[in-house]
Amino acid sequence: MHTLCIQHTLPFCDAYAKSSHIDGNIYSTETTTMRYTYKKCLGWFFVIVGVGAVSLALFHACSLGSSSGVDIRSRQGSPITALLKGKIQDIISGDEDIAYHIKEEVACNLPQNTCVCLADKETFQLPFSNLLFPHVWAHKIAHAFLESHPDPEGVKRHRAQEYSSFQRRSYSPADVLIVAQANNPLQYPTQGVEVRPLRTIIIPGLGLKEEKRPKHTVYLTASLGTFDVAATVDNVSVSGEGEKHMILSSPYLSALNRQLQFVTYTNTVFHPKTADTVKFATKDHQSFFTIKVGHGTIPRLYNTGYQREYNISALVTIATKTFLRYDKLKDLIDSIRQYYPTVTIVIADDNEHPQPVTGPHIEHYIMPFGKGWFAGRNLAVSQVTTKYVLWVDDDFIFTANTKLEKMVDILEKTTLDLVGGAVREVTGYTATFRHIISVEEGGEEGDCLHIRHGYHHVIEGFPDCVVVDAVINFFMGRTDKVQQVGFNPRLARQAHLEFFIDALGSLHIGSCSDVIISHASKIKLPWSKTDAQKAYDKFRYSPSSADNNIHNEVFYFKNRFKCMTSH
Repeated sequence: MHTLCIQHTLPFCDAYAKSSHIDGNIYSTETTTMRYTYKKCLGWFFVIVGVGAVSLALFHACSLGSSSGVDIRSRQGSPITALLKGKIQDIISGDEDIAYHIKEEVACNLPQNTCVCLADKETFQLPFSNLLFPHVWAHKIAHAFLESHPDPEGVKRHRAQEYSSFQRRSYSPADVLIVAQANNPLQYPTQGVEVRPLRTIIIPGLGLKEEKRPKHTVYLTASLGTFDVAATVDNVSVSGEGEKHMILSSPYLSALNRQLQFVTYTNTVFHPKTADTVKFATKDHQSFFTIKVGHGTIPRLYNTGYQREYNISALVTIATKTFLRYDKLKDLIDSIRQYYPTVTIVIADDNEHPQPVTGPHIEHYIMPFGKGWFAGRNLAVSQVTTKYVLWVDDDFIFTANTKLEKMVDILEKTTLDLVGGAVREVTGYTATFRHIISVEEGGEEGDCLHIRHGYHHVIEGFPDCVVVDAVINFFMGRTDKVQQVGFNPRLARQAHLEFFIDALGSLHIGSCSDVIISHASKIKLPWSKTDAQKAYDKFRYSPSSADNNIHNEVFYFKNRFKCMTSH
């Protein structure tokens, strides 16, 4: 603002001088007038500059006073964290001289942080032996990816840097181990204390239980907030109000305990989701507890409208991805309409020459040619507005056993986020593709991914349903939860388990064998295949080395695995 004012002042002085000359004044008068005018303008110039400088200084001072810098970096190395580690070491140490005997059958199950991926030893081969007695195979992801990379050491350093950054972002003081000391006279909350960012709460449950003495004193220390008292109690001394360290003392224990009921905590460092570790201590004892800092979870509710009767169309949208199989897609739509005439169908289509797919309650979205399998899933799921989304392949066929109501029922009555069904082939074989996925810590080189057939346990009240980590390509999920995990669009031709690996720890998944969809026949004689079928097989079943490298890169870099085993 001040600069603009100066720029407008000087041209005004020039114009004033020129006007004196034009009016016929002699040269000396013009010169005198110009000198006088410039002196006058310079005077105003210095006044404006002076005012501007003072204003700028005041603005700067106010800015510093009202918005000083706040350190929001990771607090993994905070003094309280270091103190906690030392305290825990002191608590658990001291008995090293007592002998012990390792129980191998139990100790071998403890995490070692040095995982390896081992395949089963090769044995003699019999027809169908792998189906009857599946063996574990192993894949060294790190070796496969780094072997083909032009700068293996560089990518290893890059991955290490990214992982370190991820750890800093995801770290929370609430994850720090806290061990309660025996015979501690301090009373404090062990969990359940929460505060909204930059807000104030009363800390519940603080107290001191000790023998009578001349003076009772407690200390409170925090990292991300300050303490105060909402009310004062007679005969209690409080120092450090509004600071990170507060001391309360009194000759009367009852008065001190009454004062502790009014201790407040105010969060001063904004973070949408973190925790502050509070130290609560006397001269001889220390205790620690966490206060969670964060916004509350915002619900995402789906208004299905008031329905006098059960309306599956208001609850479920069917999503699919199609490529070079419009004949199969038509059969799928026809079968859906036989049982669910008003359920919305969302279709993602990345054909080179798209054909119109029309009809009531159909949404057809065209993508760039060959964009890919997971990109299509992302697009289709992103357009779903109902509470649940049902994923089907474009060559599935609905039958009388495809009861979507059963899937909705289990999702409504349990904590499951996603439930899979079963796919029946023309041969009569029915597959559920139930898998258990686990990750074993492996140190600096990365972790180990283990995939096994099976399930965790049967779901009470649903005897045909079990809890798993991965299911087949026929599943219904809570729309917001599926969207939250998403599908990696780099995986274009072949991908499925990758979604469930990303969902590990986020989605609670089940599988029900009594909800069945049919699979269109894949049995085709070579000479009976159409050009479209041949083109599809080429895209679908002829992965290039680049596709394999992408999978290795996703597992090695994105998920930080060094190897995997499966059967």
